[in-house]
Amino acid sequence: MSEANAGPADWDLKRTALLTIDLQNDFLHPDGAYGRAGQGCDAIAALPDRIAPIVTALRERGGTYISAQFTLVPGPGDEPLIAPHLKALRPFLTKGDFAPGSFGHQLVDTLQPADYTIEKIAYSALYQTRLEYIMRAIGIDNLIVGGIVTNGGVASTLRDAHLRNIHTIMLTDGCAAFDNEVHDATVLSLATVTQRMDCVQTLSWLATQPPVGVS
Repeated sequence: MSEANAGPADWDLKRTALLTIDLQNDFLHPDGAYGRAGQGCDAIAALPDRIAPIVTALRERGGTYISAQFTLVPGPGDEPLIAPHLKALRPFLTKGDFAPGSFGHQLVDTLQPADYTIEKIAYSALYQTRLEYIMRAIGIDNLIVGGIVTNGGVASTLRDAHLRNIHTIMLTDGCAAFDNEVHDATVLSLATVTQRMDCVQTLSWLATQPPVGVS
C-alpha cells in the first residue's frame, strides 16, 4: 500500500494513542472462555507479540496505550447479560466469562499494563464507553488501532472514529479475524475510512521521531 509507507506527517505523537481491541485472556489464553471451547486462532494468538514493540516505541515518544476490553456485565447471581445474537453465535459463554476483574477479562500479559483500560459492551470501543472522555482529558487526537476481530470490534471502532473526525491508523497485521478472507476483505473495505499500515511500517514511521528527551 503506497499510502502506508511514510505515515502521517502532521501527527503529534504526544497526542496519539495506541488502542487495542479485545486482546484479553478470555479470547486468547488457553484457559480463557474461547480457549476452553476450542475456539483458538493462530492469527489472533500472534497479535500481542507483534503489537508490543509499538506500545514501547509510542510510549518512548510520549504517546499513550489504551486497552478496550469486551465485558459481559454480571447480574443477579453473577449471571452475565449476553445479547441474544452473541448467545446464538457463542453458546459456550457462561457465568464468569469476560466479567470485570476476572482473569479472563484482563489484558494479556504480553501487553500489560495499559495506561488506560475501558470496558466495552458492544463492537465499537466508542459506543457507550469512557474512551472519548479519556481522549479529551489527556489531549489525544489520533488513534493507532489493532486487535480483534478485524470485521467486528476493529472495523466498528474505526468507522465510529471516522464519524467523529478522529484520525486513525489501522494496523493491518496488528488485527485479525477467525477467517483470513474476511480479514482481508475488511482491510480493503476500510480504505476510505482510515490509513492502513502494517506493524513494521508503523515502527519505521515512529522511529522517524526521536524519543522524549532526545533531540
